[in-house]
Amino acid sequence: MIMQLTVFLENSEGRLADLCRTLADANINMSALTIAETSDYGLVRIICNDVFRAVDVLEEAGFRATKTKVLAVEVPDRPGALAELLEALGTTNVNIEYGYCFLANGDKAIDVLKIKPEDRAAAEEAIRSAGFKLLHWDDIAS
Repeated sequence: MIMQLTVFLENSEGRLADLCRTLADANINMSALTIAETSDYGLVRIICNDVFRAVDVLEEAGFRATKTKVLAVEVPDRPGALAELLEALGTTNVNIEYGYCFLANGDKAIDVLKIKPEDRAAAEEAIRSAGFKLLHWDDIAS
């Protein structure tokens, strides 16, 4: 399990650049970023090297930021790997609230999944039983 940074971002010109500059100036490195938007605001989800410090830095700069526990799963970077992971989770009564993927290196991808806390143990067991590796931040950073 890893911690993800979620930032509620006003949907206005330059706001995303301000967010990224704030993190860069604090020497916080992003490994992944995804945006879900509406007409008024966006939810920016970030995997970074220091979520706890990032929240403090962003709040000091006037952003609304929270930490969220998510599962990070290493999968082969090949057609069908995500389908296999999701099929393994489909054998449980676990609901995936949201997810996204990013490439870790030439042959591995990382799938990030938000699972309700009460379903996390069942999800982790299904993932491991299917032969997938659950990651921690040190696995992503190395």
